[in-house]
Amino acid sequence: MMREEYVFSKLSPIAKRTTANIIRELLKSTSIPGMISFGGGVPDPETFPKEIMADIAKEIVEKEYKFTLQYSTTEGDPILRGEYIKFLEKYYDIKNLDLDNVLITSGSQQALDLVGRVFLDEESICAIGTPVYLGAASAFKVRAPKFITMDMQADGPNIDILEEALENMTEEEKSRFKFIYIVSNFDNPTGLTLSLEKRQRILDLAYNNDLIIIEDDPYGALRYEGEIIPTIYQLAENREKYELNPVILLNTFSKILSPGLRMGVVIGDKTIIRRLVMGKQAADLCTSPLTQRLTARYLERNDPMVQIKPTLELYSQKRNAMMESFDKYMKEIDGVTWTFPHGGLFSWVTLPEEIDTMDMLELAKENKIVYIPGVAFSVNEETAKKTSRCMRVSFCLPSCEEIEEGTKRLVKTIKEYRDKKRG
Repeated sequence: MMREEYVFSKLSPIAKRTTANIIRELLKSTSIPGMISFGGGVPDPETFPKEIMADIAKEIVEKEYKFTLQYSTTEGDPILRGEYIKFLEKYYDIKNLDLDNVLITSGSQQALDLVGRVFLDEESICAIGTPVYLGAASAFKVRAPKFITMDMQADGPNIDILEEALENMTEEEKSRFKFIYIVSNFDNPTGLTLSLEKRQRILDLAYNNDLIIIEDDPYGALRYEGEIIPTIYQLAENREKYELNPVILLNTFSKILSPGLRMGVVIGDKTIIRRLVMGKQAADLCTSPLTQRLTARYLERNDPMVQIKPTLELYSQKRNAMMESFDKYMKEIDGVTWTFPHGGLFSWVTLPEEIDTMDMLELAKENKIVYIPGVAFSVNEETAKKTSRCMRVSFCLPSCEEIEEGTKRLVKTIKEYRDKKRG
């Protein structure tokens, strides 16, 4: 027996369903000289508050080593959780939280993995938008649930699809329906934002059908224009007649501080948080006390929403550069459309049906431009077919000059691929 066959024969069903993350694989291509990446949503390193964090790091290792270099509780650093509660009250008007409502995770990806671990199995049902965030798709697919997929519209997923599915479900099927997963602001991969009306509709569906809502909001702080919309979690808190808030809010410091901290936060009902804590105990015991305390002391002494203003200005300029470059060059491709994000890091490009963006990727690499093919944001053959002519592009890492040059290379690639297909 060949080595790979031997290893595969020993794998669990979950391991056999696990596939490589295409974004992580494509990041390897960015080291090629001259390559321009519209791929991963990698923050610009020049936005990291490195001097402030360096000073804090030295201090907490020298003076707080009994905490920072030791094991910690699974729930997370109480100082960090307390500071984050203050942050949520100040900027999101979320009140009445205590430490037991908060769990610190090793990045928001671990939070998604815990959600899958705690709620999903092969008998479960969950609802997602399509396309769906790759990290969520990876965390949920390995549990092999049944997916209800809602096509993305300009104001968020098509909720009519979910309502119709619920109306046609038996009571037994409803008992297996676990949660609705939504990226509420500047969705990854589309860049679109869920409207207030749809947030209210989803919340109504959750209450009326005993469902949980997983609200993923890693990009909410990266707003460049427009009015702030309340989180679904906040809307639920304002409905005082309900005893249980059915929303689990996921957040991260990766976009407003540094992804290297691997610092995620989960907010939710204490009973739900306790179950997630039990799942995390089996996963990694605790998130790094060193990076937790570093984040905590940063929040104590700095207002991240003030510190992030130069970052927002930089990303806004890059967003504008990409949209202007698309207007100038991408229109040479008949039938192409793209989203105009009001925040976040991404735009979603839809090409003519004859284009398969996964098949085109090698040609793009030859032309020294990379993107993420649309099929990466699918969970089954049906959603893969819908996204096969799409791509996610990110504007956060390249310079404005590289964005324009990268757009030219992308258009060149699409034309070459199209001409080759037509013979």
